[in-house]
Amino acid sequence: MGVDISGIIEKAEIDIGQLSGKRIAIDAYNALYQFVSAIRQADGRPLSDADGRPTSHLIGILHRNLRLLQAGVLPVYVFDGAPNRLKFGTLEKRREAKNRAESRYREAIEKKDMERAYSLAMQTTRLTDEMIAESTRMLSLMGIPYLMAPEDGEAQASHMAREGEVWATASQDFDTMLFGSPRTVRNLTLSSRRRTPGKSGFSQVRLELVDLEYNLKRLGLSREQMVDMAILIGTDFNEGIMGIGPKKALKIILGSSRIEDTAYAGAPGLEQLDTVRRIFLEPAYTENYSLEWKRPDADGILDFLCTEHEFDRQNVAQAVDSLRAIDTDSQQSLDRWM
Repeated sequence: MGVDISGIIEKAEIDIGQLSGKRIAIDAYNALYQFVSAIRQADGRPLSDADGRPTSHLIGILHRNLRLLQAGVLPVYVFDGAPNRLKFGTLEKRREAKNRAESRYREAIEKKDMERAYSLAMQTTRLTDEMIAESTRMLSLMGIPYLMAPEDGEAQASHMAREGEVWATASQDFDTMLFGSPRTVRNLTLSSRRRTPGKSGFSQVRLELVDLEYNLKRLGLSREQMVDMAILIGTDFNEGIMGIGPKKALKIILGSSRIEDTAYAGAPGLEQLDTVRRIFLEPAYTENYSLEWKRPDADGILDFLCTEHEFDRQNVAQAVDSLRAIDTDSQQSLDRWM
């Protein structure tokens, strides 16, 4: 989930055309959770093949990336590596929350409350090792590059953005700002419509661009201070201080510069202060990757989706034909000048 600082961050609405020719590093787990959460049956169950194997992630990868490539966007997916030990507590809380949602989902199904069942089902999303393996295979067949981060995928993606290897990161979380990504695109891999929680209707989804330097100047913060502010609120790596939200944390840090100069120095939830700071300011990353967008393997996609997972061949063939019509070589040439 990352740290919630959305209330104090200014975001600019953009059009997909503004990303044409640009390389975007996508937080892979973030995107896959979106696909699996949103692409479901009416009762909330994920789409599956005849053998009961989930297919929502594959549908999302095919159609959302087709849309991006047609718009001239050059996506690269960055997958999480082994989690930092300080993230174990957060991961356990997420597992417990999913278990509770699964129990409430079964109750809603028994009561035939399909609207509530669907909403709860979205909270039970899990990614298996098999789904990750299938996702990387699908990306390869589509000719889209991907890489495995040593730890946090957002940290790796942000490093790539800082180095100019990509123009921006794409994630729903604001941790990319803490990791130093100069630009973050939000809602990139979402459908243009999103189901409104607790309601039967849908809301329109707009692309948003978050500029790090602009927001730091607007708030009067350094990146180091923004990290301290996030630590006070609580991150994936520390508990934070109960009752401190974004606005209060901002006021505290603007008044004292750093946590050591506040009344909260040494407080429970901040025991690993320097370690958490280093996770964001000196994150683990790799330089062992290559960014190359290739022609799609049409036969491979058809065999994987239609033969192995029993997708409708006509629908997949249409998507594959659209993929083959995209000139990624031309896009990559344009990208060198962006």
